[in-house]
Amino acid sequence: MSFRKVNIVILVLAVALFLLVLHHNFLGLSSLLRNEVSDSGIVGPQPVDFIPNAPQRVVDGREEEIPVVIAASEDRLGGAIAAINSIQHNTRSNVIFYIVTLNGTADHLRSWLSSGNLKSIRYKIVNFDTKLLEGKVKEDPDQGESIKPLTFARFYLPILVPRAKKAIYMDDDVIVQGDILALYNTPLKPGHAAAFSEDCDSTSAKVVIRGAGNQYNYIGYLDYKKERIRKLSMKASTCSFNPGVFVANLTEWRRQNITSQLEKWMKLNVEEGLYSRTLAGSITTPPLLIVFYQQHSTIDPMWNVRHLGSSAGKRYSPQFVKAAKLLHWNGHFKPWGRTASYTDVWEKWYIPDPTGKFSLIRRHVEISHTK
Repeated sequence: MSFRKVNIVILVLAVALFLLVLHHNFLGLSSLLRNEVSDSGIVGPQPVDFIPNAPQRVVDGREEEIPVVIAASEDRLGGAIAAINSIQHNTRSNVIFYIVTLNGTADHLRSWLSSGNLKSIRYKIVNFDTKLLEGKVKEDPDQGESIKPLTFARFYLPILVPRAKKAIYMDDDVIVQGDILALYNTPLKPGHAAAFSEDCDSTSAKVVIRGAGNQYNYIGYLDYKKERIRKLSMKASTCSFNPGVFVANLTEWRRQNITSQLEKWMKLNVEEGLYSRTLAGSITTPPLLIVFYQQHSTIDPMWNVRHLGSSAGKRYSPQFVKAAKLLHWNGHFKPWGRTASYTDVWEKWYIPDPTGKFSLIRRHVEISHTK
């Protein structure tokens, strides 16, 4: 072999070695960035908290990703944990959780997610910027409760999940008993940006509600005495829908500027007081009812079996509860509280807080304190 050929071989080997080292360093940097927490204070997915040891079924890029968005406030963190655990346990799909929270909760949430059965999930912690709500909400002393910023995270799905074409939003007071893939595959009609469970026709309403009055109609959420509402020509008797669980076509959402439309009605309510004074449900419902009037698809009612939190008593049969795909404790009686119903079903998915900051409130605790 000539001297020139030897030099060429050495050069080729050196280049190959350099590329291998470069590739190794790049992977190390990528892993570091992937797990680095960003507390920049903006709303949007931060490059945080991907679990590197997740099973292959979760990280395989060939399978469609199912984004599930859940808001997690400090005082309700146990609810979000139970919901996430129930979803993960009942599916083999490629789910990634976008957990929307405020700055002070991120570390607590992260320590909880790194424990026990949750080690295998993929998730992103997304910091919600409360400045987005300036001029769009105001405290109402008649409502009794203060405004909770994370309640409005559902209005900003395209910002929270910027690259997704479709996503699921759900409240933190739910338990999922079916495969989340079935909910994700809910068909949406052309031009519809979301699919909700309607109140009047829901399985929940048929089973437990008697004499609900205006609770499940538009008039229960909007003040029809206001001219601006009347000009919309929306029938007051129109059935409302529950915004605690829905599937969103984010491509259509962006095309129609749904977020901007929702913000418009939030601002107008601040200026003119358009919501009903006896609001039948969440403060987020009225703008959604206006924007999606006769322009939304429906999900299977068994994917939002609700009103479990409307009273402390049990109104569903055990068979019905077992058959439900998703159980929703909307109302004042939350499953982590003292007087909740069906707590045994919820506690099956609850994982105790390793930091001890969050604990369940149960009747026996109250009794022991009174002795």
